[in-house]
Amino acid sequence: MWNFLKPAPHKDLLPEGKIDSTYKSLRWQVFVGIFIGYAGYYIVRKNFSMAMPFLTDPAGPYGFDKGSLSIVLSLNAVAYALSKFLMGSVSDRSNARVFLPLGLVLAALSMMFMAVPIELFGASTTSIVIMAVLNFLVGWFNGMGWPPCGRVMTHWFSVKERGTKMSIWNCAHNVGGALVGPMAVYGAMWFGSWFYGVDSSKYFIIGTYIFPAAVALFVALLAYVLIRDTPQSCGLPTIEKWRNDYPKNYSEKQEEVLTTREIFFKYVLNNKMLWFIAIANAFVYMVRYGCLDWAPTYLKEAQGYDIKEAGWAYFAYEFAAIPGTLVCGWLSDVVFKGRRAITTIIFMALVALFIFLYWQFSDNYMIVTLSLIAIGFFIYGPVMLIGVQALDLAPKNAAGTSAGLTGFFGYFFGTAILANVVMGYVAESSFGWDGTFVLLLVACALSIVFVSFTYKEEQYLVQNRK
Repeated sequence: MWNFLKPAPHKDLLPEGKIDSTYKSLRWQVFVGIFIGYAGYYIVRKNFSMAMPFLTDPAGPYGFDKGSLSIVLSLNAVAYALSKFLMGSVSDRSNARVFLPLGLVLAALSMMFMAVPIELFGASTTSIVIMAVLNFLVGWFNGMGWPPCGRVMTHWFSVKERGTKMSIWNCAHNVGGALVGPMAVYGAMWFGSWFYGVDSSKYFIIGTYIFPAAVALFVALLAYVLIRDTPQSCGLPTIEKWRNDYPKNYSEKQEEVLTTREIFFKYVLNNKMLWFIAIANAFVYMVRYGCLDWAPTYLKEAQGYDIKEAGWAYFAYEFAAIPGTLVCGWLSDVVFKGRRAITTIIFMALVALFIFLYWQFSDNYMIVTLSLIAIGFFIYGPVMLIGVQALDLAPKNAAGTSAGLTGFFGYFFGTAILANVVMGYVAESSFGWDGTFVLLLVACALSIVFVSFTYKEEQYLVQNRK
């Protein structure tokens, strides 16, 4: 591993009188750092979805077909899935303060260059290939975001408080994701004429690619200033010792940097619970991104909404996830006493209800917007809870890889294959958009089935928790 990525070395303990005040101050500083940093990743994550209605518009300057663009779209998720899993193990052995901003800078630069192929080659096979490569890189570097945040969370926050803190932190990607729609609109309005003069058909390039990438570079700098790797690297004791909050399976071994073999074969790949929630996660993510990625194109093409209406509907979907995630975390901790499965089942059933309404009343802008708000409100709770379970099921220095396995299933199978490619070709086929909604409802049902397989095992873990 490169020296600049190595975990920050442990320092001698601070004087006893300074430990409490320093711990309290730094905990919230690093929390703000990973919140802002992770939100920044989502500013340069799914921008291609916002560009697709313009790229496919036959009356516009390009006229790409949806099938080709669905391949480009899917490669983002394929790369993210692989990166979150593989780079997760690198993150477990890296300094989070360096690892997180590095990935964000590389993702932003890759997104910025997405403007190049369509400018140079127009609607050609060459453009498709270059966009596919760049979107793959965007996905790969985005995969470097979650694992260092998981590392920070497990080192700075103990098990008994982690569910609540994770539900708050998890809203970061909704903050970042919600900004993509308004950024696409106002970035084009504010800066489009600077680059393209009166040719407004190309303003979207600035709003969807250039402007968000520039903001993300600034966010990466802020994250580096705020984040610290571990308490021990700041002269502080472990979080378990400071809070006197030791999980049942805690040992000093968990503070050591594990080998790649230990991480994969001892703590992750042989964990039955992780496999159950990973499969369920594939269907949760199919619903999450099946709705999100295709909403702008569906609303513009099938219902005739303009970019502002589609952009604000996109914003509403993401922003509604913030209170939804907090409510979900509170329910799972307080009402269901740590039983994540039952909370996820209830939320996914409600998601299915509002997908049905979104489908049946898609010609009514008010019902569409309210349905997208409800879907966003309910879908991100299960996304967050599966992440919490992944962190709790492995030692803290294998947290990135553990979450990476569930993320791999979510992004590779759920997003890339099902939500992007399958839904793209179904929408293009004789089944049309109706077929895509049937797929989303089936995915809701299957997510409930696989989550239910974890219920009995989770009952045991809850009953035996200290």
